[in-house]
Amino acid sequence: MLPSSALIYIHGFSSSPASWKASLMKTTIAKLPRHQIEIPQLPLSPKVAIEQLEQLVERTLAEVENQHLTLIGSSLGGYYAIYLAHKYGLKAILINPAVQPYIDLEKYLGKNTNTHTGEMFTFTQEHVEELKRYDIEIIQQPARFLLMVQTADEVLDYHHAVDKFPHSTQIVQVGGSHGFDEFDQMIPQVLDFAGIIHA
Repeated sequence: MLPSSALIYIHGFSSSPASWKASLMKTTIAKLPRHQIEIPQLPLSPKVAIEQLEQLVERTLAEVENQHLTLIGSSLGGYYAIYLAHKYGLKAILINPAVQPYIDLEKYLGKNTNTHTGEMFTFTQEHVEELKRYDIEIIQQPARFLLMVQTADEVLDYHHAVDKFPHSTQIVQVGGSHGFDEFDQMIPQVLDFAGIIHA
């Protein structure tokens, strides 16, 4: 029997599937029969990351009942989710998303350390140029997007995301952080938007 629905969680820059939100989603979906979640470890190169995600989306669509697939993207993962949602006609939940990462990430040019794995990596101008290729200027079918932002995001200006999605459902919480504080309390709304029946 095919899974009745699936989620793909897309982590952010310098993050991993071990992030708190990703782990929380994995634990949540594991308790729901006939639902599945994929949380890939993404490479640094945006081009390679998008190619990997496209393959995962296409494979998952073939494996799930009625192609019921929803994307969840955090930070840079939100930017990737916007692109993929437009390409494949999917719903996407965007958590403190980067909508201009080719600008926001320029301050990280050079050597960095992955927040979760401790791995050293070098972010280059070539990576910035790759990011520009996946920009979606005009949001099509805004009802397919749920935007979740917190106003005290210390990494990104939440106004940019709010302005990008004026016709989408928005959850704007005062305070918080870039990691989206108390995300666990938002799980029911995430599942509802994804059309996943839960207790």
